[in-house]
Amino acid sequence: ILSNPKFAEHGETLAMKGLTLNCLGKKEEAYDLVRRGLRNDLKSHVCWHVYGLLQRSDKKYDEAIKCYRNALKWDKDNLQILRDLSLLQIQMRDLEGYRETRYQLLQLRPAQRASWIGYAIAYHLLEDYEMAAKIIEEFRKTQQTSPDKVDYEYSELLLYQNQVLREAGLFKEALEHLITYEKQICDKLAVEETRGELLLSLDRMEEATEVYCRLQERNPENWSYYYGLEKALKPATTEEKLKIYEEAWVKFPKGLVPRRLPLSFLSGEKFRECLDKYLRMNFSKGCPPVFTTLKSLYQDKEKYRLLHINKLHGLLCFFIFSLHVSLIST
Repeated sequence: ILSNPKFAEHGETLAMKGLTLNCLGKKEEAYDLVRRGLRNDLKSHVCWHVYGLLQRSDKKYDEAIKCYRNALKWDKDNLQILRDLSLLQIQMRDLEGYRETRYQLLQLRPAQRASWIGYAIAYHLLEDYEMAAKIIEEFRKTQQTSPDKVDYEYSELLLYQNQVLREAGLFKEALEHLITYEKQICDKLAVEETRGELLLSLDRMEEATEVYCRLQERNPENWSYYYGLEKALKPATTEEKLKIYEEAWVKFPKGLVPRRLPLSFLSGEKFRECLDKYLRMNFSKGCPPVFTTLKSLYQDKEKYRLLHINKLHGLLCFFIFSLHVSLIST
């Protein structure tokens, strides 16, 4: 096109050539062409948009936003420019501007799921949780889904709606929402974890205990499930707290996490016994990173002394074990 003398200075074509050269790493030549194109056609939304893309590629985000706004003066309903502008606004934490842009996108494409979710996220980030929840609910009503049909996107929408309710402090409403739509949420683990958190927040400790016991059986190596169980049972003494983990030792004899967590609150002889069992389990499995998990205990001088002694002993045992394996293999 540019080789034709009639169109050699066509602004939009020069801008597009500049954009292509920018992708090839020829930045100086790209800027020259885009600026030349802009001078020849200042009223072109394409030229301003391309200039903004070049600024964005150089991480000049404020300048890029100005270019996008200039582009919208000449084509205010351009979806691509509005999307690019919204991405930069949220990156620069211009949340008010982001909300306005997402509202424009919603007006232009009210049938698209992304338009509704983006608008709800704008209010969510502005901490207007009530409005965010209302927008999601209005959009949810428009979705035609069957309780028996698996719809992962709808499932994630329900989980997000529940998150907004929790952050708004509406724990009772969030629990009712979770129970109502439980069958339509595909991530059953997230449902159980959220149920446990909500029951703790509502001070329904017996039910929370049951939930965290089920979660423990599903994954006995998850630290958060033990912390949740502690909050639910509210042990008054160290002995009562230790009893929670002793029961876990019986249930999960190969579990490492229920052996590790008591080391944080035990002391004296009981600490030494638990540490000895924990280290023996790890050394028998040949787990060199075990001391990384014990690093937080080094702040206590007495625990540090016991750890240091066991570390030397453990390294020796591990060396002997490795030597034994190598001899068998040969």
